[in-house]
Amino acid sequence: MKPMKISIRALAVLLNSGFALAQHGHGTGGNNSAASHGNMKAGSKSAPQRKTVSDQLSKNSKLSSKLQSLAGMPAQRACSGFKNVGQCVAAAHVSKNFDISFACMKADMTGQAPAQGSSCPAGSGSKSMSLGKSIQALSPKANEKPEAKKAEKQADEDIKNSNNS
Repeated sequence: MKPMKISIRALAVLLNSGFALAQHGHGTGGNNSAASHGNMKAGSKSAPQRKTVSDQLSKNSKLSSKLQSLAGMPAQRACSGFKNVGQCVAAAHVSKNFDISFACMKADMTGQAPAQGSSCPAGSGSKSMSLGKSIQALSPKANEKPEAKKAEKQADEDIKNSNNS
């Protein structure tokens, strides 16, 4: 009789704990199981690490040279503060296309203060803005949407061409 009581109690405990776990989403197939697997992958050595802008430029001398000619300063310094290389290259193209100071474009897009000696409009670098908003701020007569698209296309071509070499 005693073993039967113990078996019934054990079964009751297991069933109740199963229901409790299912209510909290910890059962199989719950949302949390996917998240925990993702965290395990992030810590593994086989997960690809995103390269920094600086890493990308140091490994791509052709793109670095192109950027230096567009921005008028070393590529590493030109792109510091940008979220990605494409954004930096597009800003450099807008600067060249409109004869706008690259330092002012960079200040507007990164939210960093303009470089010393730059004659940027008041408010440059006070907050980060998109490429189009920066074009609008620095060259109000320009049609910012098509010009931003044009610069982004130029940047994509530069990056693609520099990777094919």
